[in-house]
Parts: sequence; C-alpha cells; structure tokens
Amino acid sequence: QVQLVESGGGLVQPGGSLRLSCAASGFTFSSADMSWYRQAPGKERDLVAQITNSDGSTSYADSVKGRFTISRDNAKNTVYLQMNSLKPEDTAVYYCKSRFRRLGFWREYWGQGAQVTVSS
Repeated sequence: QVQLVESGGGLVQPGGSLRLSCAASGFTFSSADMSWYRQAPGKERDLVAQITNSDGSTSYADSVKGRFTISRDNAKNTVYLQMNSLKPEDTAVYYCKSRFRRLGFWREYWGQGAQVTVSS
C-alpha cells in the first residue's frame, strides 16, 4: 500500500530552521516525481517545491526561493524540505506528494501533513 509519512514539523521562532522528511513506501520511489505543498488556514493548498525523478531538477515557489531546499535520497526512499530563515507567513500544514505511473495511468498520493508554526 502506498504510504507517505511526514515528520519534522513543529514550532520554531522567526529566523529559525526546520527540516521536514517524507518517508515513502509502496511504490518505486526513484521513478516518482516528489513535491511539497502547504496550506494555511482559510487558504488554498499551494505548491512549495518539487523535484523530478529523471534528472533531479528542482523548482520553487517565489515566496520560498533562496530559503527552502528540496532534496531526495533514493536509497532511503525519502524526500526532504530544508526550511531556513523561517517567517510567520510560512506557518501552514505541509504535505508531501508523489506522482508516478502505474498500470498505464498517472497516480497521485498525499501524506497526512505536518504542522509548521513560526512564531515568537
């Protein structure tokens, strides 16, 4: 069964750092595109960062560019989001998403989410 389990969220002061992890199972991780989304209360779920399966290229939302870094370790079936210089507006539930092809169709799966709160 496909599983995506986020960890590493919590409370941090402005300017601080957190590292989110997403442990994946139930599919061929190295063949999947992985991404991080976030959703603040009353707002839509927005793409934060993504990393491809093919060449490992990355992309970021303008709001986090230069502060966040997405990476993956295919040997550990894990994708990470390093979050530096955190701001109160980064407060949200962060979700890990996988996208891969199975039985001729593209599939998408979501993790349960991890709360990140940036406050003094």
